[in-house]
Amino acid sequence: MVTVSQAPILIGLGANLPSAVGPPVATLEAALDRLASLGVITRQRSRWFESPPVPPSDQPWFVNGVAAVETAQDPAALLATLHQVEAAFGRMRGAPNAARTLDLDLLAYGDRVETPPPGAPGPILPHPRLTERAFVLLPLAEVAPAWYHPATGRPVSELIRALADAQTTRPLE
Repeated sequence: MVTVSQAPILIGLGANLPSAVGPPVATLEAALDRLASLGVITRQRSRWFESPPVPPSDQPWFVNGVAAVETAQDPAALLATLHQVEAAFGRMRGAPNAARTLDLDLLAYGDRVETPPPGAPGPILPHPRLTERAFVLLPLAEVAPAWYHPATGRPVSELIRALADAQTTRPLE
């Protein structure tokens, strides 16, 4: 059964290193295709955006986007699928905030608010840092302009207005 909800399942996508399939945009497009083959169907996708690494470093800029998806997978299984796809595209987990070939984040799963106990498996929903990041909120607003944070009730438009002005995020031309 495919999950259908007023509030979508949202996935954040990002990359700042090339993968075996090519530059970051090609990797992100190929990752969406791979997800579809695993039962995670993209219903809507934002434009691709570029942004500097967070925190600031000498890494290449990232390409980011957000997709609204449907799947029969529960949140934990979906997160495992995202990690599986990252690994298939050469993602090596090492130091936090390191450059990467592919980063897939489960941003929100419908209206669910979940925080597993320390050490327990499962994702934190919604993603704990999504409200701090223009490279997540701007593409999210394209995909789901009426979205609201399920824990706080704040609409995405308000979350965008609350962002620090110093964040640079712009659509790719």
